[in-house]
Amino acid sequence: MSTSPGRLLALAAGGWLALVGAAQAAPFEFAPAPQTDLNRVYRIDKATGEVAACQFQLKEGGVGVTVCFPPGEGAGPQAPSDYSLMPSRHEREGGIFRVNIRTGEMSICYVFDDKTVCTAQAK
Repeated sequence: MSTSPGRLLALAAGGWLALVGAAQAAPFEFAPAPQTDLNRVYRIDKATGEVAACQFQLKEGGVGVTVCFPPGEGAGPQAPSDYSLMPSRHEREGGIFRVNIRTGEMSICYVFDDKTVCTAQAK
């Protein structure tokens, strides 16, 4: 049973579209804070670099609540690029690095006054 070149091309195109669709379906990346006694998780929009964080807090007489810290100073959308989160290996560090994969710029993001804030990007 042979496969025609047109059929092979259609199969390859379909596979490529599935990969593109999967990449577009995952616009966020998540990473924990490096601090070992902090239950905080950071979220980044991989295209815009916007960062936010959430953590669990006990609630007296209940199951607890998820508390989220929206983007504050420096944590909002940046120039369109390809961003990622990179925790340090410092066991008492509550912040996380926002890295721009295309330019090599980095900033540190952390929770301050109920907001997620980030320093200015630098190389």
